[in-house]
Parts: sequence; structure tokens; C-alpha cells
Amino acid sequence: MSNSNSPKASQPSPRRHYWLIALPTLLVVLMGFSAWWYWLAVPDELFAAPTSNVVLDRNGKLLSAQIAEDEQWRFPDIDHVPDKFATALVQFEDKRFNTHWGVDPIALLRATYLNLSQRRVVSGGSTLTMQVIRLSRHNPPRTLGEKLLEMARALRLESLLTKDDILKLYASHAPFGGNVVGLEAAAWRYFGRDPDQLSWAESAMLAVLPNNPALVHLNRNRQRLLDKRNALLKKLYEQHYLAELDYKLAIAEPLPDAPHALPRLAPHLLDTLSLKQRAGQRFHTTLDATLQSQLQNLTQRTGEQLALEGVNNLAVLVIDNKTFEVRAYMGNRPNVDTRANGHAIDLIQRPRSTGSTLKPLLFASMLEQGMIVPDSLIADVPISYTGFTPQNYDRAYRGAVPAHEALARSLNIPAVNMLSQHGVQPFQVFLQQIGMQHLKRSARDYGLSLILGGAEGSLWDITHLYANLAYLAAQEPYTTPRHWQRAKLLSTQSTDTGRIASLSTASAWLTLEALVEVARPGDEGYWEKFSSSQRVAWKTGTSYGHRDAWAIGITPLYTVGVWAGNASGEGRNGLTGTLSAAPLLFNTFNLLPQSPDWFTKPEWQLSKVAVCQDDGYLSNGQCATKLVNAPNSGRFTRLSPYHQRIHLDSTGQWRVTSDCEAVYQMQTRNWFILPPDQAYYYRQHHANYQPLPPFRADCQGLDTTQSEAIALVYPRPNTQIYLPRELDGKRNQVVFRAVPRRPETLLYWHLDDQFVGTTQTFHSQAMTVPVGEHKVAVVDEIGNRVEQNFQVLYGEQQ
Repeated sequence: MSNSNSPKASQPSPRRHYWLIALPTLLVVLMGFSAWWYWLAVPDELFAAPTSNVVLDRNGKLLSAQIAEDEQWRFPDIDHVPDKFATALVQFEDKRFNTHWGVDPIALLRATYLNLSQRRVVSGGSTLTMQVIRLSRHNPPRTLGEKLLEMARALRLESLLTKDDILKLYASHAPFGGNVVGLEAAAWRYFGRDPDQLSWAESAMLAVLPNNPALVHLNRNRQRLLDKRNALLKKLYEQHYLAELDYKLAIAEPLPDAPHALPRLAPHLLDTLSLKQRAGQRFHTTLDATLQSQLQNLTQRTGEQLALEGVNNLAVLVIDNKTFEVRAYMGNRPNVDTRANGHAIDLIQRPRSTGSTLKPLLFASMLEQGMIVPDSLIADVPISYTGFTPQNYDRAYRGAVPAHEALARSLNIPAVNMLSQHGVQPFQVFLQQIGMQHLKRSARDYGLSLILGGAEGSLWDITHLYANLAYLAAQEPYTTPRHWQRAKLLSTQSTDTGRIASLSTASAWLTLEALVEVARPGDEGYWEKFSSSQRVAWKTGTSYGHRDAWAIGITPLYTVGVWAGNASGEGRNGLTGTLSAAPLLFNTFNLLPQSPDWFTKPEWQLSKVAVCQDDGYLSNGQCATKLVNAPNSGRFTRLSPYHQRIHLDSTGQWRVTSDCEAVYQMQTRNWFILPPDQAYYYRQHHANYQPLPPFRADCQGLDTTQSEAIALVYPRPNTQIYLPRELDGKRNQVVFRAVPRRPETLLYWHLDDQFVGTTQTFHSQAMTVPVGEHKVAVVDEIGNRVEQNFQVLYGEQQ
């Protein structure tokens, strides 16, 4: 018999133990999974779709935008939703948005009732939060399971974000018809302005549009869209969001017709910034939209004129001298086919031959180092440096010119002589410290041509070099040393390079004073006659082969840089800085606010230095002097090499010495004496220049200045001469030229120690010279001698 009270019969079954353990475990797992899923239901980044790159001006106004990688106009997320749009959207889509937790039970019950009664889906009951979730999931098929997932994710999203943040997500990613996504892109495409500037009618139209973006079409469904917009406006009026007059005006507004083109005020800047940053950026720049628009119109007109001359490209840059912020950036000729003539290239950033634009920096550096003062004479005669033979723009020579005049007239030979004195490598280092980015070759490679366009520099580099001059010239008295500045495009960038400026305020100011003397083109040349004209320190530059035309100008407020030429590097006759770039420079200044004052003279950094009136060097006690300004930092110490004390006879016509004339019968004079080659050209431009009187016949053998009696004008040291043949096969002759102190002196010419002939009064000697290295020598009647080595190329040996 079985015993029901036995211990074995009273034990629970194994199945019961299983469920007692499994059910709680399963419940914990499900709860954990639900909590895990709920916690991760919303990813850190809801939307991963590519966005457009956008350039904004200093006040947040749109300048240019690029279409996103997926060919959609989708701007980066907006930072706020305009009140009108937010109100219209909430009233149309989700009137209890500000009170529910992501799911609206009342809306869901209402949608269920309507769908059952209509036996089709007529309402989804989705809140704006649920719509954000749906948009982030790329609008999956509408199923009950998907709706439940949206509700769960909406609840989670509400726990993570504020209502304003959710509205911003919706406004940034809602579809607005065609390839337009987001409120900001829609406002610009349909109405041509910023969302903050939309009217009630425009805001209402955009609020109803995402509900069915296909409503907006140029030829269909316009009445349906209008009815929905007006119904929303009526609701807003009834809810007292609109006054009666505002409602009537809103109802009267028409729908947009054709979509607007987005602004293209800075397309080249946008391209440049996009290459340096990841895609989908909102670039907050320092540009001024009004000035940028005005400059675009100006450059468009100027570009059309230059194109008639075969000049297809130009660029303009405007920098605020006080803040170093870029105010306008025109990277190329606007509103033309970017596929032709390099119009898509941002030429502000492209390195080009600098022409003469670096001359003011050399002038300033030499002032700072005490090598010159503005009035110091610089030689301007034919010269050759190891095969490099510079020429002035007019192919003329002036003998010697003051440094400030050489700068104002952009004379090439004096500039090369100045660089030779300064040193190429120190000048290159100086330019690199200021911020020239493209000087990457060695000083030996550049050589003296560095000052005449042998360097590479972009309009960005050159303009901000000049802006640094303005920045230093405006320094307040007795302030701490300033740093070199770099121009900035983005509001977040810094302008301080951290490198102490190696120029004083005095040197910068003296340089700008010299640049004011530059003659302006056309009617601008009469600027001083008009009270409304502003003072501008400016410089032009033209590269070899007429490939680049530059004009850079400075006022106390702004620095403007202009470049014109062909992106291909093709030259054009007549393309010069003065004719092609300078008119645009001064027209740009006419768009800018004028400064009532000029740079204050930095008296605390200037010293008065007594220099010879004729040559601008320190008096050696043998010249009349004048006072000039020189930087305190320079310690100018160079004595005049061009003045000496001479003795004349009682008639004042002949030079004498105590060996041939009684002392009491002598006249003592201080005389300005240039070397013969300089004097030859100098007196052609200075009628008052008096050559040194000759020695009286009985004193000639006592002349102690024989080493300066003759100068060879051509050839210069180590000249290389190219001799082509004429059509008849004959070889061209070489014409040599010498300058004695007295034109009537008889000169004897020798080639390779062989006598060739004599000259008197007019000292030019033509010779037939074979290929190779040679030596020419010239001797006068009393034995003064000068000789020079040279080389003849490209001929046949006789």
C-alpha cells in the first residue's frame, strides 16, 4: 500500500522548481533588456545625413552655400527656431507639444477613432517628437510595430532634450519639397531670405509644407497649399496670435512662384574653407554682407571691361587695419561660367609673381636698420649682377634718386641696388616673419630678382603685409612692442602671431608717407584738388611678361589688395598695376568709410638728422645741410660720399692746388660730385648739376682724383652680351660707352689689350667682338684708366 504522508510524496516537483527560478529570471532579463533598449533607443547622433557648407557674414547673414553630398539643400542644424514659425508649426502639427511627454494620448485616441470611422488611415496621431524620430529613421513603412517603436523612442528623446531642442531638430530636418530639407534652406529657396525675416504668411506656408511636401510645385496643387496656409492663418488669428490687420495682410500675400537661387556672394571663399574643414560646416566669417554685395557688383563691371582686353580674372581683399578682420573677399570674377578661364579658382590664395609689391617692405627694413633715410641717394645707372640686368619700367636712367622717390616711382634699378646693400637672405627672413607663406626656396635661388617679382606671393600674403604696416603706423605712444598680425576670416580665429614686430612705428609711418607720393591713375591723379578725396598710401606691381597686375592701398581704417590677370598665367600687353588694378583699388576705397585723419606722426620714435641737401647722407662738413626724420632705432651713421672740398683759382673756373697756385689767391668751395656714370644721367634730369671744374693746365699733373676720372657705362662688371646676326648674316657690333669727367677729354679704347680707336666729346665706340670672354679698357690723355671684363654669347668664332 502506498502511504500518502511519506516524505517522498510531499516533495515539490522539479518542474515547479524550474518555473519558480525561470520566471523571475526571465522577468529580470526582460526588464534589463527593456531598460537597456530604452537607454540606447536614441543614438547620440540622430541625423547622419550630409549637410551643406554655409558661409555667413559677421552678423549671421548668408553669403554662400554648397549643396550637400547627396544633392540636397540641407543646412547644418539651426541654433534657434523663429517664433513665428514655431507658433505656426505647433498650432498646425501638435498643439499640446509643450505639455505632453513625447506621446499625446488624446491625439492617439482621436486618430484611432477617425481611422476606424473612415476605415482608412486619415490621421497618425504623431507628435512633433515622434515625427523627429521618424525623420531620423528615414520614414520607414507605417506599421503598428513601427508606431510603437516611435512612441518609445519619443519618450526617451523627451527625457534627453528640451522642447526647444526638439523643435530645432524638426526644423532642421523636415522635408520642404523637392531637394530642400530644413527650414533655413526652405526660407532661402522659396523666399530668398533668412527664416527670422519671414512674415506670418510665409511662416504658415512652411509650417504646413512638411505635412505633404509635394504640395509645393510651380504648376500644380497651388490652390490646395493656399487653402491649407490660410486655414492655419485663420486658426492663428482665432487663437489671438495675429491681430486683425496682420491676419488680413497675411491672407493677401501670394504664394511664391519660382524658387530663388541661393546667395553667391562669396563662392570662392566657401570653396577654400570647405577644402580645409570637414563637410557640413557653418562658417561664421568676419565679412560684411553689404560691402561684399557692393564689391561683387563693382568687380563684375570691372571684370567685363578687363575681359575685353583679354584679362579674364581678378581678385579683391579688404582687411580692417584695427582688428585684422577680413571685411570683403572676392576670390575671382563673379557671376560668370566657372568652367572657363579659371573662374572657379580662388585667386586670393594662389601664389603669383609679386612684381614690385615688396619694395615698400625693403624700404621700411632699411630705414629700421639705419641703412638709409628717405632722402638718401640710390644709384640708378645701367648695372649687371652676375648676368641679372634689371631695367626700369621706362628703360631710362636717372643717375641717382632719393630712396623715397625711387619707391614712389617704383624704379627697379635702385630697388635692386638697395636689396644688394640689405642682403637677400635677411630680407627673405624678414618677409617670412611677417607672414609670407610661399617663400620656400633658398635666398640663393631667388637672388636679387626677389625684389622685382622673382618671389611667389598670394594676394592674401601681400595684402596682410601692407596691413601690418598700417597696424604698426597706428601704434599709440610708448606702448609695449607689438606682434606681427595675421588676417582672420573666421570669428573664432586669432590674429596674433606671437612674433614681435621687427619694425618700429616710425619706419612704418615713413614708408606710408613715401607711398602717398605715388601718382594715381586717370582722374584720381587730381585727388588733392577735391576735399572729398581721401589720402591713400598705395603701391602697384607688374610681373615680368605682363602676367600679373597688383595694386595695394592703405588708409588708417582699411587695407585693400587687388590683383588682375589670367589664371592660366598668360600675359597681356597693357596689363599693368597702374592701368588694370589701380582703378579697381580706388573704386573699392570709395565703397568704404573714410577716415577723417591720417596716421599720427610718431614724434616719440623720430629723430631730426642733419643730412646733406644734395644726397641725403650725414654731413661730412663739406655740404649744406637740412633736417630730415629718421627712426630712433636705426642710428643712421653713413657719411656723404658725394661731397668734397675743392680749391679754385681767383676766376672760379679752374681747379688748383697749393703746388700750382698761391694760397691767398684760392677760393675754397664745397662741391657735390657724383661718380661719372651717375653724373652722366643725373645732369640730364637736373639742369642745375654742376660738373667738377677741370684742373688748370699747369695743375693737371697734380690731380689726385684719377681713380674717378672715367666711368664705363657699358659694359658693367661681368656683363654677358648676346649678339644675334642680321638677315644678311653679318654679326651685330657691341656699342661701348664711357663717361669722363670732362666730355672734351680724348679717350683711347682697347679690346683685349689691342688698340681700337679714340673718341672725344661723344664717347661711344662700336666694336666687332667674337664669342668668348674679353676685356675692354679706356685710357685718357693723362693716363687715367678703367677696364671691365665681359662675355659675348651666341655667335660663331671668327
